[in-house]
Amino acid sequence: MRDFDDLDKKVASLKEATEWCEVARYSPCENFLATASHDNNLYVYKIEDGAYSLYKTFARHSSFVTALDWSADSSYIRTQSGDYEKLYFNIPDKTHDSAGLSNTKEKEWATNTLKLGWDVQGIHPASEDGTHINGVMTSDDRQHLVSTDDWGLVNFYNYPVVDYSHQPRSYTGHSEHVVRAAFTPDGSRLFTIGGQDKALIQWRKKQQ
Repeated sequence: MRDFDDLDKKVASLKEATEWCEVARYSPCENFLATASHDNNLYVYKIEDGAYSLYKTFARHSSFVTALDWSADSSYIRTQSGDYEKLYFNIPDKTHDSAGLSNTKEKEWATNTLKLGWDVQGIHPASEDGTHINGVMTSDDRQHLVSTDDWGLVNFYNYPVVDYSHQPRSYTGHSEHVVRAAFTPDGSRLFTIGGQDKALIQWRKKQQ
């Protein structure tokens, strides 16, 4: 881990994962960091006085973990794996919640990055199995959703995307598959990162 204000300064080395971590995300309360690894595990670290310590290892997935979201109150994490399994974890109790879908139905999520769920089901064309979609992200105001795919496209939807009648506006810029997207807090700009092209592209929302 590097200091945000001085990237040359190392603040922590997290060595528990045995394979690379596809996602790392801080909790909204900023007291935890969760990392999703290709060793099939979710690692949650507690942060106290700038020091990182392993809080809990959740070893419930049977495939590599590709996405995670924190609940807005930092009490839950939901995850998605390469075999399309979606799991929920209660952070204060340090447990996997098998009834997490129903137990969190009233919760607000700090981010929406899972490509599984009723609110994103329309991003998967009926003729595709969804493996070409590498990432999704909604804007902070929950008005828009972007998906990034293996065809080098950045696909812009109105959110939620509940069925196949929702047609995106698709934009090109990357020369290879697009891995991730992130909105700025005000939703005026979007950043995408490519795979093989190793390009970071900034997109600006057109003013009406």
